[in-house]
Amino acid sequence: MNKDVKELALEQVKQNGGLLSVVPKAVIEAPEDLSVVYTPGVAAVSTAIVEDKELVRELTMKKNTIAMVSDGSAVLGLGNIGPEAALPVMEGKSALFKRFGNIDTIPIVLATQDVEEIIQTVKAISPTFGAINLEDISAPRCFEIERRLNAECAIPVFHDDQHGTAIVALAATFNSLKLIGKSKEDIKVVINGGGAAGIAITRKFLAAGIQHILVVDKTGILNERESESLVSHHVEIAKVTNRQFISGTLPDALVDADIFIGVSQANVLQAEWIQQMAEKPVIFALANPIPEILPEEALAAGAYIVGTGRSDYPNQINNVLAFPGLFRGALDAQATKITEEMQIAAAVAIANLVPETELTPTNIMPKVFQQNVAEVVARAVIASV
Repeated sequence: MNKDVKELALEQVKQNGGLLSVVPKAVIEAPEDLSVVYTPGVAAVSTAIVEDKELVRELTMKKNTIAMVSDGSAVLGLGNIGPEAALPVMEGKSALFKRFGNIDTIPIVLATQDVEEIIQTVKAISPTFGAINLEDISAPRCFEIERRLNAECAIPVFHDDQHGTAIVALAATFNSLKLIGKSKEDIKVVINGGGAAGIAITRKFLAAGIQHILVVDKTGILNERESESLVSHHVEIAKVTNRQFISGTLPDALVDADIFIGVSQANVLQAEWIQQMAEKPVIFALANPIPEILPEEALAAGAYIVGTGRSDYPNQINNVLAFPGLFRGALDAQATKITEEMQIAAAVAIANLVPETELTPTNIMPKVFQQNVAEVVARAVIASV
């Protein structure tokens, strides 16, 4: 009997001692090599950087290295599992950065979940890196950590769980609109899940010109007029969404909606609710590993386009399409921030990788292993700087 993927994963890391290693770029085979790589030769490199600190981006690993920082508080579907158990996930994503973006990535897991300690630690290590990718840090702490670090660091700081998901969801939306014949200004979008990804998707869609958005969380539709019952980050998002001040729960929100985006939990979308949506409804059920509704059920209920985060269904909406090229472009441009404009440019580039002549309800996204994805995204990011 074939082994399942979990058995293979355990065997692989046990045999190799994890997924990553450090490999020198210079040959060290003779005494003269040692003199060049280390002392006395390395003093010339340090002296050059003393004279011009900006040379650190050209003369050291900073040029092509990022840190993958996590406190293990919101890991995949595993929850708050702590830094040690988060490390394999950080190694895995670091391997994806190398494979798809040729970016060297150092996983760093922190034995603290204190906001201020995380901020100060990342600031302290930032001179080593060209950018910081925050990973699997729970909301709402992740919002403050990213905001502060972007304000206080001289390199880009990016929380991929928020923005990477938002970028690919936006790309999928752009291509879906081409198929359903509707404009971004006119559509109604329902986002189910008010955590890090849901809030980021909302803000990204607003920045891209999609204005009619309802955000639904466990408490129901976020409504500014009912803000006394909301947590602070929900109050902020309620002020820029739901301008009709609609109350109720998910089925109420879905009436006449064009697009449903789920970043919540398994099986929360009922088939009959899809029948109350607008003509040619679009369903992006992104909860993993079990989506908000299975694609076959959504299609049977009348969905026109269905996307998930899974590779075993058509229209995989996976942030691996975004983050390698986004960081590649930011590093090559020596950017100090990853801006909203760069992220929207990445979404447009991802969408355009599927030619309009090839767009179908089951083919709205490029494939993860399409060779030029990161390169195209990086070029778009650089052009937007």
